[in-house]
Amino acid sequence: MFLQNIAISARQVLILYILVAVGAIADKTKLFTEKTAKACTDLLFYVITFCVIVQSFCSMDSTPENTKSLLISVGCGLLMHLTAAMIAFPCFLKGDKERNAVFNYASVFGNCGYMALPLANAVLGREGVFFCSAVIVSFQISAFTYGVYLMSGGENGKRSFDWKKIVLNPGVMAVIVGLPLYFLHVQLPSVAAQPLEYLASMNTPLAMLIFGTYLANTQFRTMFRQKKILLVALIKLILLPLVMLGLYILFGIRGTLLSALILSASAPSANNTVLFSAKFDKDTGLAAQTVSAVSLLSIVTMPTMIALAMTVPA
Repeated sequence: MFLQNIAISARQVLILYILVAVGAIADKTKLFTEKTAKACTDLLFYVITFCVIVQSFCSMDSTPENTKSLLISVGCGLLMHLTAAMIAFPCFLKGDKERNAVFNYASVFGNCGYMALPLANAVLGREGVFFCSAVIVSFQISAFTYGVYLMSGGENGKRSFDWKKIVLNPGVMAVIVGLPLYFLHVQLPSVAAQPLEYLASMNTPLAMLIFGTYLANTQFRTMFRQKKILLVALIKLILLPLVMLGLYILFGIRGTLLSALILSASAPSANNTVLFSAKFDKDTGLAAQTVSAVSLLSIVTMPTMIALAMTVPA
């Protein structure tokens, strides 16, 4: 099982990097440049992200059991992001505040969608996918609140909460729209459901292509020489999953739910670290370097953490 998990993780990373490579080649050949990618960031932020979240609510069956599992998973996901923030924030107080914002974000937010969901499907089945999907809700809520707070710092790294921007954003608004659809058992007509599905399906390929354009302008020679990138990897891939494993066991969580939650906690830094960096004028090259390094290292760490969760007695 351990070797099988490594193979599955490696395959998902390979698929990810094939898409990223297409974006990088497109940038080098001037077909889809970094400048064009930045122009597409708002489309990904305000339209496609919204559709992804709403569709996830529409695809869930509203049963008492599913609702309980949903609430537990969302709550555990919020706890995970809160814990990650508490671990990471003190680690990036010294030095350049703009660069620290990128490191901080990459330490807190993981690739719960692309990496976690396919791996959950292969290792844990539909039940695991359902739990991981619920964690994505907590990811979006956290990313568009605390994530915006981290990345939207002004001069000298000064930050302030703008409640309108925090509430009126695609992540939170999608949850506000999606929850009633879920609880009221609303079935969207095909004329609305089909466009929603088409737009949501653009999420992974477009995000990877954009990521590839930034990666094409990244200095690989210095990627693993930066101590703070290695610190991000240590926090995101090892420290956070181990802390969450202990907390979840303490709370009595076991079985597939535990494995799914640890799988989500051990996912590498989110690709939207680069997208948020572009959106808030941070160093996209540094963000691409960080995400790339952590993603490569996760090939070994993710299966290890999943295997640890699976060994916990029911």
